[in-house]
Amino acid sequence: MLDLLITNANLPDGRKGQSIAVSAEKITEVAPSIKAEAEQTIDAAGMLVSPPFVDAHFHMDATLSYGMPRVNESGTLLEGIALWGELKPHLTQEALVERALAYCDWAVAKGLLAIRSHVDICDPRLLAVEALLHVKAKVKPYLDLQLVAFPQDGVLRSPGALENLTRSLDLGVDVVGGIPHFERTMADGAASVKLLMALASERGLPVDMHCDETDDPMSRHIETLTFETQRLGMQGRVTGSHLTSMHSMDNYYVSKLIPLMAEARMNVVANPLINITIQGRHDTYPKRRGMTRVPELMQAGVNVAFGHDCVMDPWYSLGTGDMLEVAHMGLHVAQMTSQAQMKACFDAVTENPANILGLQGYGIAPGCNADLVLLQATDPIEALRTRATRLAVIRRGRVIVQTPPTTAKLALAGRPETVDWRMK
Repeated sequence: MLDLLITNANLPDGRKGQSIAVSAEKITEVAPSIKAEAEQTIDAAGMLVSPPFVDAHFHMDATLSYGMPRVNESGTLLEGIALWGELKPHLTQEALVERALAYCDWAVAKGLLAIRSHVDICDPRLLAVEALLHVKAKVKPYLDLQLVAFPQDGVLRSPGALENLTRSLDLGVDVVGGIPHFERTMADGAASVKLLMALASERGLPVDMHCDETDDPMSRHIETLTFETQRLGMQGRVTGSHLTSMHSMDNYYVSKLIPLMAEARMNVVANPLINITIQGRHDTYPKRRGMTRVPELMQAGVNVAFGHDCVMDPWYSLGTGDMLEVAHMGLHVAQMTSQAQMKACFDAVTENPANILGLQGYGIAPGCNADLVLLQATDPIEALRTRATRLAVIRRGRVIVQTPPTTAKLALAGRPETVDWRMK
């Protein structure tokens, strides 16, 4: 007897009418028609079944803190940083845990079952680190939470930051972070990259740096990060997040940089919602979009993911934890409107970030974890277009979220009684 059988499902790779068999928390078979008894059977009715959404870049220590200590009136990055600085002395572990758990509820309801969150380590109390380590253990049954030791104020610029970062790793934080463009000088930025990469190499840890989150075309710390990745033999384990300066860089320089990144098997995370609102703030017109060169990086074979970055915090007053909204924005900002490119944007919030996080057993194949999302759409492009309702979210073969289909009732003579925004 199977634990779960899903029938008549469409899959992201284009297969239709598939059945998915689940036993002991694992997918045991995927085939056009599986005849078996099951404790629970779900008829997908031709809808899309996807592996869960994954967010490779988030700040859970700040999430849902909108309005604390006051609203970011300008909506700018600098005011957001100032607000976070004002808020930090008043943070408590209890409040951090409460907000983080509330956001995890939002995430799971949207089919988001894995998150990499940066956590600010510049407060010597390490309140946020301890709080999110507690949250990580609490949500483990239903959400994979990976933490990055993030020196928000600069590992060299902020007194005691390196010691705090090392203490955070000793407590169990998973990834080494950095922010080289926020150091006092370009030279300090490059020095911070080398320092943090050496630390990660010694400890056998992956790296994820906020890198070149600026409109300055001369901010080129991604080159240093890539070089150090090659030098230390850390190919495939290093991520450059944001990389917005690449949007403004000289094309000839980028023509050398991208192949270097591909050779080092760098991972890249763009954050469309935040990049499009924060970058280009010093421009009048024409105004730069700011998001890194996503289609060019993908074409070169670089693994690129989209991250949410912020939800209702000092930097961003919007968001619901919906990775389809993130991908929808990324599609528009990068003008990725071919059929293949739109599918690539779906991959950028599923498979690609799963690779960055190193998730084991991710996917829809025999032997994979039975973590699945049933969407009110027939294919990935329709899911992006409609920001499809998550009809069911499944964790290890158990349905943990159910949402009624999104429809509207019409009272129009001669017209259908309902509409659901899908092409029939």
